[in-house]
Amino acid sequence: MAPGRRLKRVVASQPGFINLKSTSDPGSGRRKRVNKNKKKSWNKHSDINDVDAFLEDVRHQERTTGGLLSEKSDDSLFFLDIGQPKKPEPKVAEPVEGKKRKGKTSRPLRIDLILQHDSLIQPPKDVLAYQQPNAKKLRRIGQKAEQLAAKGVVPRRQKQLLNRRPVNRTAKKAVTEANNNPDRDYYDIWGQESKDQGDSWYLQQTGKKLVKRPEKLNEKPSVLPAVEVIAPGGSYNPDFFSHQALLQEAHKVEVKRQKEEDKIERQLAVNREDTATEETILREQVEGLVEEENEEEAPPNEEEEDVAVGAISLADKKTERQRKKERADKIKAQRRLANRRHNDQRQQLFQLRSIKASIKQQDQKTMDKQTQRKANEEAQKAQPRRLGKLKFQAQDMEVQLSDELAGSLRQLKPEGSVLKDRFKSLQKRNLIEPRERAKFKRRLKLKYVEKRAFREIT
Repeated sequence: MAPGRRLKRVVASQPGFINLKSTSDPGSGRRKRVNKNKKKSWNKHSDINDVDAFLEDVRHQERTTGGLLSEKSDDSLFFLDIGQPKKPEPKVAEPVEGKKRKGKTSRPLRIDLILQHDSLIQPPKDVLAYQQPNAKKLRRIGQKAEQLAAKGVVPRRQKQLLNRRPVNRTAKKAVTEANNNPDRDYYDIWGQESKDQGDSWYLQQTGKKLVKRPEKLNEKPSVLPAVEVIAPGGSYNPDFFSHQALLQEAHKVEVKRQKEEDKIERQLAVNREDTATEETILREQVEGLVEEENEEEAPPNEEEEDVAVGAISLADKKTERQRKKERADKIKAQRRLANRRHNDQRQQLFQLRSIKASIKQQDQKTMDKQTQRKANEEAQKAQPRRLGKLKFQAQDMEVQLSDELAGSLRQLKPEGSVLKDRFKSLQKRNLIEPRERAKFKRRLKLKYVEKRAFREIT
């Protein structure tokens, strides 16, 4: 043990020694050592009361005086007391209409004082309130507009504003007529025409102007009527001649259909002469396999070889005399051709009558072709167009034979279907594309099972 510590203990054990430190004080013992290398221990064992008190004092000064007192000037903190100010001389009261309440001036209500902001600190600046959508883009557009204005270029929108029709401000507004006026004009509420009142450019920019309907939408897809009336021969009690005319038309349709079927059969028919027999099959199989003995390889001809070699030799060079002769012949041929053309043109002067006749005949042919083309176009409008992968198949004519005619409506046998007739009419008028019934194809094979009850009976 150290000699100093032993001496203190010996002195403290003497009866006359007075200890200055109280043993009842909790802080009299050894100070607790705390490790403050972690944030949790630092916050737990750190005393920040003095910092909080300082910050609270600063906030209080800011709320009451609008800032720190140490930063305020002397004039704002102190004032010079010179006594009570003199009362101003009373002015002559001017006569005021009505009576005023005697006593003190009106003060704000208590509820208004409570709602007032009692802090002198300015509210924080709201950054979002100063932001503008697309500010960078608008700033760039403004800069470009200033550059164009400096150059003297007028933007397109400003040109439209300058070219607008001036509005007549002095024109009086039309007075709306009363509904019970019998002389007022009739207005169709379901009419297609709309009356645009106001400037057309203003109506277009505000979206109040109706879009112009394309003329193509007003055209019908077909010129055929929705309901086609059958010929008089299709009546339940028709005239003899009209019935025969209808039968003749149905006969023509059947004959045309039969001719098309016969044409297909002829195209698909097999010619018996082209059919293969056993002899032709054997001949095709042994073709090129059997060599004929009479054929012998002929030796190559020596003259042909000489001709082939001679063809490679270069042609002889032309002399100057030959070149001049060729040039003269070429000039003569050109002159001869020019003289022939000149004679032909002179000869045409005597053929003006025939030329006029041929031109007139050619113009007549052109007009006939144009008329025929227009007639074909008009006839094509009544025909169904190709809207899908299938062609339009006309419905069978509903006609009765002479022996099937009934004398009254009670004995009349119904023919055809109204639903099918309407469906074909829509296809014929190019409203829907021709269709066919979807074919059902069974994926799994049917399996027949004989039940026990049926087996017992049989």
